[in-house]
Amino acid sequence: MSNQWFYAANGQQQGPYPEAQFRDLIATGSVRPDTLVWTEGMAGWQKAAQVPGLMPAGGPPVLPMGGPPPMAGAAGLPGNALAADLPLFGLLGRSLAYIIGMLLVIPAPWVAVWFYRWFVSRIQVPGRPNFSFTGQVGDIWWAFILLALLGLVGAYDPTYQIIAVVLQAVVSWFVLRWAVGNLASNGLKIPAVFNGSIWGYIGWQVLLIVSFITIIGWAWVITAMMRWICRNIGGTRREIVFNGSGLQVLWRSIVLALLCSLIIPIPWMLRWYMNWYISQFALAPRGAAFA
Repeated sequence: MSNQWFYAANGQQQGPYPEAQFRDLIATGSVRPDTLVWTEGMAGWQKAAQVPGLMPAGGPPVLPMGGPPPMAGAAGLPGNALAADLPLFGLLGRSLAYIIGMLLVIPAPWVAVWFYRWFVSRIQVPGRPNFSFTGQVGDIWWAFILLALLGLVGAYDPTYQIIAVVLQAVVSWFVLRWAVGNLASNGLKIPAVFNGSIWGYIGWQVLLIVSFITIIGWAWVITAMMRWICRNIGGTRREIVFNGSGLQVLWRSIVLALLCSLIIPIPWMLRWYMNWYISQFALAPRGAAFA
């Protein structure tokens, strides 16, 4: 019996394909030497060129039976870590469009949903093939309009900045609940819900603002806040955890800011930072310790 092959394309797992069909994909260029592939018995995903006898011709090695492992995280973390496949200028262009949309206020809901759908589709989640976002503009359009307006108020009138921060936290809480509730896999919604209280979320946002007084303390607050958010996502058999440390967030953020100030490195630094950040999220059985 021939092996069944899987490959990764556009951040998503494709397959399984019988050996003969997989060879056709290689011949037509759908599977290239740098494409990540997996078949029964391989310890993990590898580039096609690294599999003996696979490129350009020849049969795959005889391997024992087993199920496909989760795809490894971008930073080489264990297989239950999330990963991202973010095109260099695709990320930059969409990020700029998102910022411009928020500044113009009216386009904010459409640009935000468009960005969320693209971004989520680029994330690889172990055990959740074809990860996607199903939210619609009409679901929560008012929240993005308010966020855009509050951002402008806080930027142009420091007198109301604290009030704007608190109100932004309230609206962001609604957006977070909506975003978590609209995640999907293979076209079906994941039964995930965000159960964190609105007061807890406001408290974290205020603490984050205050922590900037300490110069570096904000990095540890962000880390703690991410873990609090993860702990309050329920409804699924696995929980999501955040493994990044305050020190890691701090030095990477400093490097990001310094190199982005040179303008030219912005696309590379933005992708580098986002790939690392996403790879710090992982899935674990509920109640299990995860280092």
